[in-house]
Amino acid sequence: MSEQSLISTPTAAEAALVGRLRAHQQSAMTEFYDRYSAALFGVIQRIVKDDSEAEDVLQEALVKIWNSIESYDTSKGRLFTWVVNISRNLAIDKIRSRQHRVSASVQSLDDSLTAQRQASPDSFRPEHIGLQEITKQLVPEQRQVIDLLYFGGFTQSEAAEELNLPLGTVKTRARTALKMLAKLVR
Repeated sequence: MSEQSLISTPTAAEAALVGRLRAHQQSAMTEFYDRYSAALFGVIQRIVKDDSEAEDVLQEALVKIWNSIESYDTSKGRLFTWVVNISRNLAIDKIRSRQHRVSASVQSLDDSLTAQRQASPDSFRPEHIGLQEITKQLVPEQRQVIDLLYFGGFTQSEAAEELNLPLGTVKTRARTALKMLAKLVR
């Protein structure tokens, strides 16, 4: 089922499913899984880049959704949007966790781009927009910061800790790199 068809799910069917989930009917969770799991796995997998970890995060997301369905507010958005946000946040938490960072060595920007090209769908290829060539024009210190912040999922504070640099230095390098990239893209 495509994401577009998930977004256009009739409100009555969605409301009925939410009601059954709130009543903790196992058949509702089965229907929910059949309807949304593939899309949620895709969102998670794009963030964590590892199928095994993505499966773990999906399981965690499904448990969290099951246990917190009462907090879903239909007036604030669609069920699909709510569950995608839960899944996305858990995936981001996973890649930011110390355990994940310890198990994954810090790769160079070239290695990260190669891994992303392999994991990304065929419809998007970074080399088509010249991303690899553009980032090669940055100085190594800037490339390292961009690698951690945008490809590694680190916060600026985490990158500063990882690189053993002051937070201000990381912020300056990131800002300078982004300005340089903006000029190069134009």
